[in-house]
Amino acid sequence: MHARYVDGITIRPLRDGDTDTVATLFARLGSRSRERRFCGAKPRLGEAELAALSRVDAEHHVLVAYVERDPRPAGIARLASDGRSAEIAFEVADEHQGRGIGSVLARELAADARAAGITELVATVCGDNAAVVSLLRRVAGSLHVTWQGGEREFVLGLER
Repeated sequence: MHARYVDGITIRPLRDGDTDTVATLFARLGSRSRERRFCGAKPRLGEAELAALSRVDAEHHVLVAYVERDPRPAGIARLASDGRSAEIAFEVADEHQGRGIGSVLARELAADARAAGITELVATVCGDNAAVVSLLRRVAGSLHVTWQGGEREFVLGLER
C-alpha cells in the first residue's frame, strides 16, 4: 500500500520496526489518553512494547495519519489478524482529537481488513470512552458488546 490522501489527512503504512514514529505519537498522548488506550497508567513504553507496536508483517498492519503543517504523526491505527478476525487499536494525538482523524483511520483500516478477507474486528475499550464507542459503531456492519471488568470488548462485523 502507498500513501493516500483522505479528507485532508495523509495516511501511510508504518514501516516494520519504525519505533521512532510510534514513540513520537506516544509522546503526544496525555496521561488520560494513555490510560484510555492502554487500560491503565502508562508513563512510558519499554523497548519490547515499542518493538511490538511497530511490528508490521502478514498479520500486523499499521496505518499512520498526518495532517498539513505538522510533520509528526497525528494518529495511528493497528490491526493484528488471526484468520478472519483481527484485533484493532487506535491512538490520536491529544491536540488532534475530535477532528475526524480516528474516523478516517478506522474507515481505512476496516477497508484494508475487508480487502484482506477479514470479516470481524475486535476492540477493547477501557472505561467510558464515548468517542471510541461512537467511532466503532460507525464502522461496524453489526456490533456485539460484552463487559469484562472495567473494559468492554466490541466485536464488529464487517459486512461487505
